[in-house]
Amino acid sequence: MMILTETIEVPRAVANCFRYVADFRTTVEWDATAIAAKKLTPGPVDQGTQFSVRCKAGGGHLDLAYTITEFTPWQCLVLEGRGRWFSVKDVITFESLGDDLTRIHYVAEFTFRKGLQRLATRLEPGFKKMGRSSLRGLARALADDNSPPEASRDTQKRDSKLATALTCFTRYGYRRGQKNWRPMTADMTGKHVVLTGANAGLGFATAVSVLEAGATLTVVVRDPGKATDMQQALKTETGREADHVELTDLSLLVEVSKLSERLHARGQSIDILINNAGALFNDYAQTQEGIERSAALLLLSPWKLTESLLPLLKDHARPARVINVVSGGMYTQKLRCDELIMTPDKYNGSVAYARAKRALTVLTELWAEAWSEHNIAVNSMHPGWADTPGVQTALPGFHRVTKRVLRSPAEGADTIVWLARATEADQVSGKLFLDREPRTTHLRPRTQERPEERALLVDWLTETYNGLKLSDKA
Repeated sequence: MMILTETIEVPRAVANCFRYVADFRTTVEWDATAIAAKKLTPGPVDQGTQFSVRCKAGGGHLDLAYTITEFTPWQCLVLEGRGRWFSVKDVITFESLGDDLTRIHYVAEFTFRKGLQRLATRLEPGFKKMGRSSLRGLARALADDNSPPEASRDTQKRDSKLATALTCFTRYGYRRGQKNWRPMTADMTGKHVVLTGANAGLGFATAVSVLEAGATLTVVVRDPGKATDMQQALKTETGREADHVELTDLSLLVEVSKLSERLHARGQSIDILINNAGALFNDYAQTQEGIERSAALLLLSPWKLTESLLPLLKDHARPARVINVVSGGMYTQKLRCDELIMTPDKYNGSVAYARAKRALTVLTELWAEAWSEHNIAVNSMHPGWADTPGVQTALPGFHRVTKRVLRSPAEGADTIVWLARATEADQVSGKLFLDREPRTTHLRPRTQERPEERALLVDWLTETYNGLKLSDKA
């Protein structure tokens, strides 16, 4: 048997430390030997939860299957792992040294298979070195002092050409970016998140992650039946349901106003607003209020909701965050306010979608500038090419051609979660993100809008809203 022992002290509350380490998927953030980790069992992390961890091993890799065999918050965590060459028992104890100081003691017991004892003796110095390195990595992760996000030189180079920029939209682009990510250890307990479009795809993946991080979650969905299914799925996956469900058809501005009134009446401040709801409509149609539904749902709705919720967002001790989910499709379009509402004879669903997302990206930049005095960080993100129900339904041809390189919904949603959770993510505002890095907002010079067009956007939104056939404006 080989035994490794290490102890670290970190400037974090003991509960934060325990929750972070217990979710062994985080091992890739602090253990230099871990290259991938998955949670294999549904439900909250607890005794019996199983994980798979892939580690570097010479020139190849080694897969380990872990099970939590003891789970005593906020004191002790025991994981037992089995691999091809050895089994390991990790005993991790946590001791509070004050409100924001914790001692973590780590003991790993390795038992090698018969015939490998000599190999174990030769490997022991290297194992001990890796153990020390891993615990130093954990200490750095829990210090949570990451610098503000910047685009790497490689990313800037890739964004300078359309072809290389598009490769970043794929799952391979996600994996490329992932190699340079810094740990995301912030606990969201006490943070109130309002998330639109949470019942499937990116929204559901986001809801799972923020619930796992401890946030208080209000979700906005349209269909009562889908809301029920969503709550059941969240409960199965995380052990929690969304704290509040607001049933709202966000394509109708009257309903958006009523939603805002309900949120104000509740009197709960909002730390993070995520404007995610959306759909690509291949056929032209108007809403009951007389506006083309792409413009209504994708642009007027998030504009009206965010502006209405400003009093609940502003002047927090730590910057509140507004996250607008856009699309890589917006790179094909230029902001032209007179083209944001397409006529039936010229309607193209993909173009209408892209134009609305371009406008929302510009609006993000305008809000960031206007609301900096209110201590609000406003950023947009696009998920790359993700395999979501919306893509499968609205773009079947695109899905058929690209399905082998599409990201999973969780991979597409990762930057939403990072913008909502990471401590350093509120240190920038007015940026477009992909894979946790600021990205260019234009891949072609012809899509660059004129300054006067930017200046017209808010007036266009206000005038369009005022001209709608609303029976009960708020």
